[in-house]
Amino acid sequence: MQPSESSNITSSSDSAPLKRAMSTRHLVMLSLGGAIGTGLFLGSGEVISQTGPVGAILAYILGGLIAYMVMLCLGELAVHMPVSGSFGAYAAKYIGPSTGYMVSWLYWLTWTATLGTEFTAAALLMQEWFPHISMWIWTLIFAATIFTLNLSSTKIFAESEFWLSLVKVITVISFIILGLLAIVGFISFHGYESAPLFSNLTAQGWFPQGFMPIFATMLIVNFAFSGTELIGVAAGETKDPADNVPKAINAAIWRLLIFFVGTIIVISALLPFEQAGLGGHSVSNSPFVTVFNYIGIPYADDIIRFVIITALLSAANSGLYAASRMMWSLSSQQHLPRIFSKLTKSGTPIVALIVTMFGAIPGLLSEQFAPETIFKNLLGVAAFTMVVVWMSICLSQFNFRRQWYKTGHTVQDLKFAAPLFPIVPILGFFFCLITCLSMAADPEMLTGFICCLIFIALCYVSHFIFYRNSNH
Repeated sequence: MQPSESSNITSSSDSAPLKRAMSTRHLVMLSLGGAIGTGLFLGSGEVISQTGPVGAILAYILGGLIAYMVMLCLGELAVHMPVSGSFGAYAAKYIGPSTGYMVSWLYWLTWTATLGTEFTAAALLMQEWFPHISMWIWTLIFAATIFTLNLSSTKIFAESEFWLSLVKVITVISFIILGLLAIVGFISFHGYESAPLFSNLTAQGWFPQGFMPIFATMLIVNFAFSGTELIGVAAGETKDPADNVPKAINAAIWRLLIFFVGTIIVISALLPFEQAGLGGHSVSNSPFVTVFNYIGIPYADDIIRFVIITALLSAANSGLYAASRMMWSLSSQQHLPRIFSKLTKSGTPIVALIVTMFGAIPGLLSEQFAPETIFKNLLGVAAFTMVVVWMSICLSQFNFRRQWYKTGHTVQDLKFAAPLFPIVPILGFFFCLITCLSMAADPEMLTGFICCLIFIALCYVSHFIFYRNSNH
């Protein structure tokens, strides 16, 4: 690659480049912020109840290894070609233009579809504190706040995401430390001088439901790690990507593994297997609240409600950023009118931000129309589309490395190289494919699965029609 290719992140000859304003600190927190969310605070107990404590630990370790393999592939591509809207650009170059087009739209859909539900869920939690204030007022306040943070500048966005993510990280670390102290008996737990140590982990046997639930929950687990790929989206706006991107990937993945596995161990050790997955989506059903209450932390419900609100806003903040950059990338590749790549003086894609915000409106209707059905299917769609994007990253890196060798280059010529080629991209792709197919096996998610396949097919068809017309 010529130097000019990696440094050029302009959308067209008359537009300013996106600003390189992010450091390793921002990248790590952007990645952690995207991954640590309601899936951990509310969904971790669900995985334990389905697989058993040891099964849940293994599921999250496997999920972390899959995420790590994908991120190693992404790291190699992002360092070699640091552009905003990275997955679509890599897929277009190393798989095919139609696949790049599909991946960009798929990732845009993922975040845009969930934006509205993030605002709605945060507003519902606020209403538990302030029942007399309309939910729509909170929704508009949150939407305006997130839009303003994204519009200001890349540096202000990154800084806001750093502090929003820090709230979640501190909560998880506190939970693990206090939980471990309760496990070994340094602090009282639920009226007992000493908690049951690790006896709950194997009280019902090593794998009470067998091995299959471990694979059945992989979609939930992989979705818990989604957000790590935001490092790739932000690579085009990162200072010295060759140095900062690999550092951020390693730091984010290992911290997430410690956070997720540590959380599962604490919940499984302190709560009986049947009690860990309390079910439901309200804050009081979170295993975090139960453990904090049993330790004797006052206002546990309020603390976790505040943390989940910041988690939702953090996810919306990252989601609007990621979706708008994908739309900017589509415009820069001339798949959308040039106006979508228009930038403000501070270097943010203003039109892409506005259109993405309007795309979130359907999600705001979820509270009025069958919320549980819509939320379940949106989760399934978001998880499926994310895993498809991960598959494209593995395949792009596999094809890139083969081309790299064919042109006479060696591994030593790369600034950052994913190890164990071709095992890492092949295994990453294979495990992601199994995860996708597991969605088809879940009757509740079958509708979402079929809709995703239809959307992918429509992307390919529209790309074919667009290019056939543009060539005439």
